[in-house]
Amino acid sequence: MAITTVAMLACLQLKHFVVDYVLQPAWILRGKGNFRMIGGYVHAGGHALGTVPALMLASAGMTRVAILVLAEFLAHYLIDYGKALLSRHSRADATTRAYWAMHGADQLMHQLTYAALILAALT
Repeated sequence: MAITTVAMLACLQLKHFVVDYVLQPAWILRGKGNFRMIGGYVHAGGHALGTVPALMLASAGMTRVAILVLAEFLAHYLIDYGKALLSRHSRADATTRAYWAMHGADQLMHQLTYAALILAALT
């Protein structure tokens, strides 16, 4: 079980890096924090789809995997939506402590989501 847990975490970390840092063109970045723009939904969808291989390592049933993938989509979208709103209403940029605190909180919430997904898939 420990090997499976670490393998799942590694898959989720790799997915997170690729989807959050490699696959984000400007139109996706602009779409976060606006329910009427598609960018945030596409981004959260990429995270949800990328979560499937990690969850399959747990040998969870397809119904459980589908529920957890939906949970990942919702959690990721809402976390990013909240960060976009906070960022818009602050004067923080990459040179401020506030920016890095918001970025760190965003990343922490995503990592805690992954811990919850792994726990839910393995129990």
